Amino acid sequence: MKTKFFFMSCLMAALLSSCASMNKTQKGALYGAGGGAALGAIVGKISGNTGLGTAIGAAVGGTTGAIIGKKMDKQAAEIQQQVPDAKVERVGEGINVEFNSNILYGINSYNLTSEAMNNLNKLVSILRNYQDTNIEIQGHTDNTGAENYNQNLSEKRAGSVSSYLMQSGVSGNRITTRGFGESVPKYTNNTAEGRSLNRRVEFVITANQSMINQAQKEAVE
Repeated sequence: MKTKFFFMSCLMAALLSSCASMNKTQKGALYGAGGGAALGAIVGKISGNTGLGTAIGAAVGGTTGAIIGKKMDKQAAEIQQQVPDAKVERVGEGINVEFNSNILYGINSYNLTSEAMNNLNKLVSILRNYQDTNIEIQGHTDNTGAENYNQNLSEKRAGSVSSYLMQSGVSGNRITTRGFGESVPKYTNNTAEGRSLNRRVEFVITANQSMINQAQKEAVE
């Protein structure tokens, strides 16, 4: 109980930038100690960062989580180097890769542009090298237009990216998609720049059961 209370206190403080001094391994262990899908969803909503919420929900924690974190460090570094148009962030025991929709689609479209395919091809080459991860593709929009339209558009955009990944050799068993519409803005919708940034697709990369099993084995060796 005390562990969960400490976790919740530190987590809320982290959202207020009070836990910035903690390293990624420490954060990963904390997330797992008091995490869970429900808590992750709440944190994602509060913070406007659904990638953070998904990573918290999937976290294992403890020594196993720290080992997973180190593996994710390596993968995140490769993505950062090879996909310069993406924003790459290590969150908990996972990786959040954010693409502004301007890089992927035309306005009010969910058809991938040729530039989008070039960027996704760079990411695909890394995803295929790391088979022991799950990938959640999240679609978001700004608040311009009808809410139902934005929800539908976000789902179609996440779906088009998922289809392209599978066509490019990434197993569909690893992929899930979610559309959030305009419901979770990460940036302000009060400016044109902020609305542009909110029109985004995010990839949340977390450990699958194979990676977890291997990390558990390494933790006791």
